[in-house]
Amino acid sequence: MLSKNMSAVAVTAVAPILWGTTYITSSALLIADHPLLTATVRALPAGILLLVIGQRLPAGSWWWKSTVLGALNIAGFFAFLFVAADRLPGGVAAVVGGVQPLLVAVLASRLLAETLTRRVVAAGVAGVIGVALIVLRAAGGLDGIGVAAALLGAVSMALGVVLAKAWASEHPPLVVTAWQLVAGGIVLAALTAAFEPLPAQPLTVTNLAGYTYLSLIGTALAYALWFRGIAALPTRVPAFLGLLSPVVALAIGGLVAHETLTLAQAGGVALVFASVATVIGGAVRHGARREPHEPSP
Repeated sequence: MLSKNMSAVAVTAVAPILWGTTYITSSALLIADHPLLTATVRALPAGILLLVIGQRLPAGSWWWKSTVLGALNIAGFFAFLFVAADRLPGGVAAVVGGVQPLLVAVLASRLLAETLTRRVVAAGVAGVIGVALIVLRAAGGLDGIGVAAALLGAVSMALGVVLAKAWASEHPPLVVTAWQLVAGGIVLAALTAAFEPLPAQPLTVTNLAGYTYLSLIGTALAYALWFRGIAALPTRVPAFLGLLSPVVALAIGGLVAHETLTLAQAGGVALVFASVATVIGGAVRHGARREPHEPSP
């Protein structure tokens, strides 16, 4: 049981590691100032690919469940994230979004009867502080709409993650992931058509390579691993693993820009790792203790 849980944790951690490459991919390879188009191209082709692989369409209540999950985990989260990133300075959106693991833990304790301990709450607070130390820069006043969008994005995905855990046990995670990405991608396509003009310049080979990587690797593969982890582990574990994303983005940025890690950033990285390790360790120990009496999730 212990090795099985750790294996599931390791595989799930690949998802936020891949998400940590999103910023450098977007800034270096994609067309600028078209966030909704980027979100659509990221989600819809990935969902169609996984739908072809899974070879299963929704049935019965899963038509509306897929729409709800796609709206929360994909369309709503992406849209709010881009609004927040556009209106907030110096990584503030990432800090506000860092409350998501704590939100997931609280919602899971209410809707899934998962245990919420003081240690998990403390780890959630430490994670937010760690992300703040990693990404925050000196900036002026905060934009109210941007802060609201960042909070709504965190709430949207937190609720979506918990509902995915509650509803998805009857189908393979890959199939449920495909349905969510397609549903969310369709909503994003509609938003793009309504609110965002198409790029004036044609796509370059570099743009195509960036969109292909973001859709196939950063979305199809990452979300398939992510929802597999949600199905196999206590919901709080994948949520806290998501804190690794800004750490990876920091490491990549340092390699590309040859920047030296500041003392504050080093402290932030240490806090994030401590936060994630605390939650993972507690979940793995709990799973190992109950092995003789009940099966692995």
